[in-house]
Amino acid sequence: MSTTSSSVAKPILPGATIGIFGGGQLGRMTAMAARAMGYRILVLDPDPACAARFVVDGCIEAGWDDSREAANLARGCDVVTLEIEQISMASMEAAASFAPVRPGGAMLGVIQDRIEQKDWLQRNGFPVGEYRAVRSLEQLREAVNALGGKVFCKSATGGYDGRGQGKVGFNPDAKAEAEIQGAWEALGERAGVVEKAVSLEREISVLVARAPNGEVKVFPAAWNHHEEQILAWSVMPAPLSSAMEAEARRIAEEIADTFQLEGILAVELFCTTDGKLLVNELAPRPHNSYHASERACVTSQFEQLVRAVCDLPLGEVDIVQPAAIANLLGDVWLDADGKLREPRFDAALAVPGVRLHLYEKHLPRKGRKMGHLSAVGASADEAIELVLRAKSLL
Repeated sequence: MSTTSSSVAKPILPGATIGIFGGGQLGRMTAMAARAMGYRILVLDPDPACAARFVVDGCIEAGWDDSREAANLARGCDVVTLEIEQISMASMEAAASFAPVRPGGAMLGVIQDRIEQKDWLQRNGFPVGEYRAVRSLEQLREAVNALGGKVFCKSATGGYDGRGQGKVGFNPDAKAEAEIQGAWEALGERAGVVEKAVSLEREISVLVARAPNGEVKVFPAAWNHHEEQILAWSVMPAPLSSAMEAEARRIAEEIADTFQLEGILAVELFCTTDGKLLVNELAPRPHNSYHASERACVTSQFEQLVRAVCDLPLGEVDIVQPAAIANLLGDVWLDADGKLREPRFDAALAVPGVRLHLYEKHLPRKGRKMGHLSAVGASADEAIELVLRAKSLL
């Protein structure tokens, strides 16, 4: 928990130092926004060549469970935030002894375990699909049968971008027992969540920011398209009815208020074909689907995170213009034989309204997020068309 309660919190003004657990692309882009506002930045990351290293004032090379180095990070900072969920509770507590940590450990402890996260959402009355927690192959087998045979399986801890995940019942030619065994192996033969497949119209996300003083801003929803369980493209605003948009925002704000969030929270939601909204997952950090906020909104998600954790007035979140992003995975740098090649960035940048965002990761590999393209358009559909056209030219 943060050492500074909301009742006594004071704004942390430019010139102060912000610490970030994690130096990946989200930490990098947060640092760039913070530096533009006059803050100094320190990060902690196990990778000595992490993406944020090149834009921060200092980088501590340490693991997420290194509580001594977590304390050292906080000693040099006025506030600490995060860009990844894998921080150990011991590290969060060690840092909180020296600086406010926002979001705090109590919230992170719920979110970083998918079983606890689902249980918390259900316990607090938020809409979730049918699921079962499993801790053995036999429990997995029982859950598949109980949920109708067509399910997604996700590891309880860790795992993202399709890692630590499996599915059962989607291949009519596959043997059920073999699929169940494969899903158990995908979970690392450890605890996980089995979710009943739902009939989807689309997937969306809603980002909510909440400052220690209680001020809240909720961004318009983003529409997200995944390929092989990795976000391929996202656009703002999402094509939703005004009623569904309002309901999605309400759910996100109530989750943030229930947690007493200090920072930002992305709420991933399923829009079902029968008109329901179901919470999929929570992320207490900047989110891939809100990279478009840098071009679509008055305030980007990265600046908003800085404002929120520093207890500054939150920025306006109105959409100025529709914008879309397309992720650039390491595959873009590989030819058909798996050999490195140089993408045609010049061709992509010739498309009107397109910008290039690279993360300075120097080892492209299949499935690794290396950067993204963004595009603006007169409509959401036009923004999507432009960014995908640019990507096709790489």
